[in-house]
Amino acid sequence: MVDLSTLFPYTFDNKYSKPVAYFSMEFAIDQSLKIYSGGLGFLAGSHMRSAYELKQNFIGIGILWKYGYYDQERNMDGTMKVSFIEKNYSFLTETGIQFPITIHNHTVQVKVMLLRPEVFNTAPLFLLTTNIPENDHLARTISDRLYDPHESARIAQSSLLGYGGARLLDILNRETHVYHLNEGHALPLCFYLWDKYKDLNEVKRRVRFTTHTPETAGNEEHQVGTLEVMSFFDGTNREQYNQLVEPDSKVLNYTLAALRMANVANGVSQMHGEVSRDMWKGFQNICEIKAITNAQNHTYWKDAQLEKAFEQNSRPQVTERKKEMKRALFEVVANQTGKRFDENVLTIVWARRFAGYKRANLLMREFERFVRIASNTKYPVQFIWAGKPYPEDTASTQIFNDIYWKTLPLKNCTILTGYELNLSALLKRGSDVWLNNPKLYREASGTSGMTAAMNGSINLSIPDGWVPEFAQHGKNCFSIEPADRALAPEEQDRLEAERLYEMLEREVIPTYYQYPDAWYAIMRQSWKDVLTQFDSGRMADEYYNQIY
Repeated sequence: MVDLSTLFPYTFDNKYSKPVAYFSMEFAIDQSLKIYSGGLGFLAGSHMRSAYELKQNFIGIGILWKYGYYDQERNMDGTMKVSFIEKNYSFLTETGIQFPITIHNHTVQVKVMLLRPEVFNTAPLFLLTTNIPENDHLARTISDRLYDPHESARIAQSSLLGYGGARLLDILNRETHVYHLNEGHALPLCFYLWDKYKDLNEVKRRVRFTTHTPETAGNEEHQVGTLEVMSFFDGTNREQYNQLVEPDSKVLNYTLAALRMANVANGVSQMHGEVSRDMWKGFQNICEIKAITNAQNHTYWKDAQLEKAFEQNSRPQVTERKKEMKRALFEVVANQTGKRFDENVLTIVWARRFAGYKRANLLMREFERFVRIASNTKYPVQFIWAGKPYPEDTASTQIFNDIYWKTLPLKNCTILTGYELNLSALLKRGSDVWLNNPKLYREASGTSGMTAAMNGSINLSIPDGWVPEFAQHGKNCFSIEPADRALAPEEQDRLEAERLYEMLEREVIPTYYQYPDAWYAIMRQSWKDVLTQFDSGRMADEYYNQIY
């Protein structure tokens, strides 16, 4: 049994002494711990780092994924390949804790591992697995793949995280005042608490909920009958959960249920808070939805040498350090693609999870015009893409492959595989411009542009998510004017692609080559502003003061 008295290597700050348990399907803690897919994990990882730095009474609850998300590799022709490779971790601690939960009316044994704070300077993280000999083959596979595509497996994973995490806290005999759901995946913990207290007000008093999805259709939901068969409501009968969450049309929406069983919820940017309140305003008995803007841990993401140069306001040192960081990135480019990039050339990066609304290929919409920009010998530009599509998202995988084929003949354009923490850091440090062009109101927050700005990369972005809270065009970023939302989607894409090209041709590229003083001023102001507003220490503090 874990000794809670020795779990934390610090004495809690009085401001943060309330015991909190943070439930998340993914955590991006370190490159070596592959239990994350993208932005949700990056956020959770930064939250865990800042909780450690602020000495908060805060623990994480997650799942130890046997195969992680997936390993992004290449086929023989260079296109994207999905591989599932078993992961093993010597730095996790055996807790000696094992207990049963019920899934699909069967007993499933859960084993608990611990990532101690001193390993990666994070709050303690408990990781649950069913991959143990005591389980049959089907039960062992529950913790195989992050975001398993099969419905029954996804439901079972939610039960593992929600029920399993709640059971663990009771076994530890930890007095937990706040159960924080980072997205709705851990919803079963609400029904666990209901079964424990038999009082919705008692459940609400303890539950907090963060939503990350800015459209109703994107929030996970399942037929109530299917959830019953899967023991999703274990301990709660149909009459009770109908009273609790009022599932409509025999379908349970995870987000809506969480909004009805939490005391308070939050969107992850000011804009997303507004979108969420508008999205759910027609539903009864939901909690207040506030907004706490996402952030990233500056300590983890910064380049110390570049930061020192910025602090000293030494443009020569900043310039030289950026060239060094670009060379480090370009070694990866050369190794993966056989293309040699030049540290003196303006380098633009689009890198994040591949999803249709993020529009990785918007830059190529008018391909001839894109090629003209990329082929300009007077003012040359280098373009890099990177990111992982969901393995079953064939449309996004096709976009990845299309970019590969189109950039293959262009010596200064490429797409990389393996977009995880290490490559993400190299891209942010080695880029001059960080491109972000989602469909407006579809990006709840996004955080990659924050860590790019921490490393001297200037954002070129649609004003979505966190960006409106930061952006001052021409002072700390370049902004792309969004098209009228009343227009047809195809016309919106056309107009925004046109404005992106114009922004590149008329402002971004000329500023980089013709006005280096102005470029440096924007770069440094961007660095200063992002540190002031978007370090995750601010976010972790706001959760305690505004949500917990």
